[in-house]
Amino acid sequence: MKYLFIGTILSIIGVSISMLLWGMERAYFISGIIGCALIVIAMIMSGSMVSGDRMRANLATETREHRDERNKFTANSFLMAIPNILIAVILYHYFVK
Repeated sequence: MKYLFIGTILSIIGVSISMLLWGMERAYFISGIIGCALIVIAMIMSGSMVSGDRMRANLATETREHRDERNKFTANSFLMAIPNILIAVILYHYFVK
């Protein structure tokens, strides 16, 4: 829940900055960028962007603690991205359409 709250705070700050810079027509912009960046970070940290051979080698050489830490970081990044993406999609649909 803490990371969803942090993501919500980031989306509120992003929307506020976007509204100050560009107005209501592009209020979704910074929040969408933050959400996409967090999803890319989650994808990279999860190891889903590498080939099967590299994934197998990484799983064979890392410790259980390191794998748990990496998976926790991935989940937390994704949880922070959810509010940002939702707010960006809602604002885009409401103001641009």
